[in-house]
Amino acid sequence: MLLIPCPWCGERDVHEFHCGGEAHITRPAGADTIDDAAWADYLFMRQNPKGLYYERWNHAHGCRKWFHVVRDTVSDQILAVYQMDEAPPDIPGRSS
Repeated sequence: MLLIPCPWCGERDVHEFHCGGEAHITRPAGADTIDDAAWADYLFMRQNPKGLYYERWNHAHGCRKWFHVVRDTVSDQILAVYQMDEAPPDIPGRSS
């Protein structure tokens, strides 16, 4: 069972949460003027790393707040949890 530590509610079962995908995706400037290929890249292209991954999660069946998780995709180990307005943590000995 995967337990996710919500910054507000504490550790809970993964079934209480909804994954929002890759974290720190920035909407392109001038979105109304970019071409279709650039827009498709923004909407659909995401990293799929083996190892360290920064994700957005929502505690859908709890406090309903969004937060970020740093997770190792190989082991499912959660290495850090931080709020949406916080900077990503530096994970010692790991590269993103």
